[in-house]
Amino acid sequence: MARIVMKFGGTSVADIDRIRNVARHVKREVEAGNEVAVVVSAMAGKTNELVAWTRTASPMHDAREYDAVVASGEQVTAGLLAIVLQSMGIHARSWQGWQIPIRTDNAHGAARITDIDGSFLVKRFGEGQVAVIAGFQGLGPDNRIATLGRGGSDTSAVAIAAAIGADRCDIYTDVDGVYTTDPRVEPKARRLARISFEEMLEMASLGAKVLQVRSVELAMVHKVRTFVRSSFEDPDAPGMGDPINPPGTLICDEEEIVEQQVVTGIAYAKDEAQISLRRVADRPGVSAAIFGPLAESHINVDMIVQNVSEDGSKTDMTFTVPTGDLDKAVAVLEKVKPEVGFDAIQSEAGLVKVSVIGIGMRSHAGVAATAFRALADKGINIRAITTSEIKISILIDGPYAELAVRTLHSVYGLDKH
Repeated sequence: MARIVMKFGGTSVADIDRIRNVARHVKREVEAGNEVAVVVSAMAGKTNELVAWTRTASPMHDAREYDAVVASGEQVTAGLLAIVLQSMGIHARSWQGWQIPIRTDNAHGAARITDIDGSFLVKRFGEGQVAVIAGFQGLGPDNRIATLGRGGSDTSAVAIAAAIGADRCDIYTDVDGVYTTDPRVEPKARRLARISFEEMLEMASLGAKVLQVRSVELAMVHKVRTFVRSSFEDPDAPGMGDPINPPGTLICDEEEIVEQQVVTGIAYAKDEAQISLRRVADRPGVSAAIFGPLAESHINVDMIVQNVSEDGSKTDMTFTVPTGDLDKAVAVLEKVKPEVGFDAIQSEAGLVKVSVIGIGMRSHAGVAATAFRALADKGINIRAITTSEIKISILIDGPYAELAVRTLHSVYGLDKH
């Protein structure tokens, strides 16, 4: 017998027929003798509809009332799934985040989980109950519903799995695992059997949409073995109930991966923008004067490149921000121009960041050189580069994104089965 958390996203519970299919997946695990908690998202499109309603009601709405509205989507799904499970003879009950409770901080609309007392759920397991939990929500210090931000149901599921000491957390979605790159860009992309927490964290933060970044962080901190699985496969198909290696991709500790490839995957993020500050005074405190105000405005700065002039008095500073933040970033920089002392701002949108990821890179030389040579052979110009122990990120012009992904996927042998 195992203790399992099963999480189902919006497309998996988009209508009653799909909720019935989800119930069959849950029934399979219950009949295998497992203790099961299920975390659900709102039906596909429902959260967007609720958010739109709050904005129509008032563009400057109270974040606490926003949470009261948007959290209702998950409440509906949890209740419907519990009803379907009950009709199948399964002892199930729906629960909201505040009933468990899932404690959060007071950042309404983007709250972070601070504590979950798993004893409530464990007691329910002892009574033979399947707990169907509304994801994406918890209880803030002000005793009001607080939502966790987009993708928060993944975070709910992993946090609950950690709190109850679950043997694994199964994230059911509309894809059947984590791939070496986006299969829509490279049809030769392969599904990975296993990927380390660190690699998945890089993949998620660099553009892969399979899992939300905060959920991977939580899984890594608490060592929650997490499977990414498809909810659209037949719940009763052979192997679906395998207690050790169910179909999908296991996200786990590096020590569980016996054969480590040098490169595990290629991720990409579109809509990057580049800002260059020309002839900046080269003196102590200048970088803080530039990046401090950007941080205060919640603008995420990524790649930073600095060039020093021959006489050492002036420098050019180039960095990237999300395209959606470009105008805001330029406005912030114009305000601090007298303090920073630069001659001009140049900016360009529509760039792409392509990243090569793999824990095997720690012990192999020449990985970066291989990427640079392969892109050069295709006539792709590199604008900026950043590296870490297990990642190389390269900034290129937007039109070359798919060519770069396919080229790098091939040069590292990721298309070979």
